[in-house]
Amino acid sequence: MKSFLLPTLAAFALSSCTTINLSHKGALFKKSMESISSADLKKHLYIIASDEMEGRETGSEGQKKAGKYMISEYKKMGVSHPNTIESFYQTVPQEYLGARRGKTYPESENILAFIEGTEKPHEIIVLSAHYDHVGKNKAGEIFNGADDDGSGTVALMEIAEAFQLAKKAGKAPKRSVLFLHVTAEEIGLVGSKYYVENPVFPLANTVANLNIDMIGRSDPENKGKNYVYVIGSDKLSTSLKKINEASNAATVNLELNYKYDDPNDPEMLYYRSDHYNFAKNNVPAAFYFDGIHEDYHRPTDTPDKIDYELLKKRTQLVFATAWELANREERIVVDVKSSQ
Repeated sequence: MKSFLLPTLAAFALSSCTTINLSHKGALFKKSMESISSADLKKHLYIIASDEMEGRETGSEGQKKAGKYMISEYKKMGVSHPNTIESFYQTVPQEYLGARRGKTYPESENILAFIEGTEKPHEIIVLSAHYDHVGKNKAGEIFNGADDDGSGTVALMEIAEAFQLAKKAGKAPKRSVLFLHVTAEEIGLVGSKYYVENPVFPLANTVANLNIDMIGRSDPENKGKNYVYVIGSDKLSTSLKKINEASNAATVNLELNYKYDDPNDPEMLYYRSDHYNFAKNNVPAAFYFDGIHEDYHRPTDTPDKIDYELLKKRTQLVFATAWELANREERIVVDVKSSQ
């Protein structure tokens, strides 16, 4: 998650009552959700957040190594890239990244994996997480970024595998699902900004964005709790928050904390991760987050400190919400007036 703030915007309306009829039924959904395991999340994260990746700074060789690993795993699953592009890569040019904070960044890449829908393939659910981090400090210490955002990166991979298992069993989603691993989040949400300005599918066809940025730890006030912060889910659509709550109640039953939806909260987290670029473009979005902990943006954000059981439950919640968004009869609508 990026460490600087964007300007304050006005508050948004709260969601109204909506009836949600879930599609979380049957053994296949359960089997797919249970395929998301703490063991697999741990296996992937110990690679993504290893010293070999050198902190995954935007455009670095370490980040590119992490990207190659992710793509190799997608290929093993049988998950490909969108047919609107020639590979898993969406290049973000060096001139677009430019010079930021006194430093020039080289060309980098968003990584896109895709499962096509059966009944409404042109309607897209976008799941996002950034796979960059902040590299090394002047002393050469590696900032592994296990939680930020290695946790979101591996969550997307596991969710893709769960959808792919359902597809292989004859239950591909009705709507298409795009797994968007963005670069350059840490230098100002640049990779997601590039995507929404150069979408591989029209933004008008993007039903919702579920963004995962730090879901592997607990902050001091929630130690020992099965919780997750959900941010922004009612800012544009009255349905998205209700769907997420119903999906949670039907599956992992986490405590959903809406602290950061308060427009007066000083952290202003609604504006600080990649979902915001979708929300600015009128796409309903929810941001899943574990809070600010003692290792945030420090070399001590390492994979041994991740709560893998809690990471699994949070990942399963995002999967369950995405499953409902992808399989329900009607796409959710934008029905809350935005002042953005």
